[in-house]
Amino acid sequence: MVLPEFDMGERIAHLVTGRMLDYIEFDDNYAMVRTTAPRAVIGMTLTGSGLRENFDVTVVAIKRRGGEFSYATPETVVVNSDQLIASGSIDCVESFADLV
Repeated sequence: MVLPEFDMGERIAHLVTGRMLDYIEFDDNYAMVRTTAPRAVIGMTLTGSGLRENFDVTVVAIKRRGGEFSYATPETVVVNSDQLIASGSIDCVESFADLV
């Protein structure tokens, strides 16, 4: 069953916290979030940042200032002002967004 008002309310609630630039929740406890890169991972590769191991999220795309979104790779180095799209369970992406 599709409940557009409920779904939009959930999305807006996540966005107004200021931690997320965008938020999409799917069925079965899965979500994607767009957020600015956390300071703690600036200058690190995605592998070296430990985001997958420590937060159980996968960064699937990255956008550099003035650029387009591109696929993230394990060797992608996160720089200041990057926007990241991460996916995982709802709790995990919310914990990841709290890093910002």
